[in-house]
Amino acid sequence: MKIRSIISSLFLFFSANVFAQVKVGIVDSEIILSQLPEYKTAQDKLNEIVKGWQTVVDSMTQDYQQKLDSYRKQEAMMPEDKKLSSQQDLIKLEQDIISYRQKKFGQQGDIVAKQEELLAPIKKKIINTIEKVAKEEKIGLVLDKAGDVVVLYSDQSYDITFKVLDRLKRG
Repeated sequence: MKIRSIISSLFLFFSANVFAQVKVGIVDSEIILSQLPEYKTAQDKLNEIVKGWQTVVDSMTQDYQQKLDSYRKQEAMMPEDKKLSSQQDLIKLEQDIISYRQKKFGQQGDIVAKQEELLAPIKKKIINTIEKVAKEEKIGLVLDKAGDVVVLYSDQSYDITFKVLDRLKRG
């Protein structure tokens, strides 16, 4: 037990010592993205694709609703075999809608792939530019205050957002 605490203490000491020697930079990727015309173009393209998919979902839903209403009106007068057939058709239509939504909008759906396809070149360009600015400024670690990393305080002198943005705009 005592050895474990000694090792932990040494680890913390060396980690703190190494971290103290690293210059840290901060960027705000939301600001960078909002200023890039190619990001807006990619977002517009993605929104247009999503709008098309949503139109298909709306059409499928409207068709389903019409068939469901028709079934409910005629249900009392239908023979059992016709009722069963209509119910199965309605269930299939409902499953088709769910399946299409999942395929297009789910966590592993086409929207994720399309977003990655459209934004990957932009992200790569930003990361390469951040890397260049960080090397020029002799920064060993760059944090994004817009992402999942929580930056509770940052001295503005470490913020390289606008240097990165300027470099991206100049090409």
